[in-house]
Amino acid sequence: MQEISVPTPALFSFAECLWYLDRGYDDCLIHLADESITKAVHLNGQDLLLHISHDGAALQVQVQHGRPDAATAQLLTAYLSDWFDLNRDLRPFYEKISRHPALAYMPEAYRGLRLLGIPDLHEALCWCVLGQQINLSFAYRLRRRLVEAYGRVLEHGGRQHYFFPEPEILAHADPERLRSLQFSSQKITYIRGISQAVAEGRLSRHGLRQLPDVHARRAALMSLHGVGRWTANYVLMKTLGEQACIPHGDAGLLKALENHRFLENRRDTAAIDALFAEFAGFESYLSFYLWRSLTRQPGETMQLQGPVFQ
Repeated sequence: MQEISVPTPALFSFAECLWYLDRGYDDCLIHLADESITKAVHLNGQDLLLHISHDGAALQVQVQHGRPDAATAQLLTAYLSDWFDLNRDLRPFYEKISRHPALAYMPEAYRGLRLLGIPDLHEALCWCVLGQQINLSFAYRLRRRLVEAYGRVLEHGGRQHYFFPEPEILAHADPERLRSLQFSSQKITYIRGISQAVAEGRLSRHGLRQLPDVHARRAALMSLHGVGRWTANYVLMKTLGEQACIPHGDAGLLKALENHRFLENRRDTAAIDALFAEFAGFESYLSFYLWRSLTRQPGETMQLQGPVFQ
């Protein structure tokens, strides 16, 4: 069994990342057990099954299926760095947020939490479409149905490990079959269209990176049928690691802002813009930590220091 070690920065908490991944939803693409993650990935033409743990200084990756060569091992290290956002220096963000009266608790409460990404652009876009206009639990159920119907499976140790369906497959998915899985007509149209764009090479992560700035990347994503501003910002945040992204209109974000007394009226966009203006360059991490605040561990209390809403 091949083993790969991926060093982690000082401000990194595998426990926080595991807690975020293990929020009780029906995630069919990872298996969590004994403080470890098992996940199937396809890199450089190879199917790999990864068992990921942390020894305090590095991610320890056992490749339980597949034999990655040097080039594939390098891609695997890059994949894990993207997924766990290992190359980000969190110190400037922590310094900034530590000075905010209502948010200063976050660096200690969530110390080392990384903005967990979705490195695959196609998967990220489809996941956003799945989540449109429904609650998160049902979105995970829809994803399982999609993955089990169209994704490849790797069997190991008596367990099935799924790959997210390839764009070439979903581009030609039978609408009637998708309807039988409880997909709405809109979701069917959007997923097939996005998959076709990726399959034909009209949309790619590399292509987005070649665009001059975040505004151009957002516009390219929003040119796709079914991709609005929220989806574009979410994908830029989770797949390309863009930091100046605010998922405007996100119900969870609005709830977190209310909890912290930044909002009295959800339509008060000026109040939202004023807060995020204080964190220019860190908007994505602020959004992620506000999301994290909605799922507090048992016994935690919200440390609000006086009225924040002006």
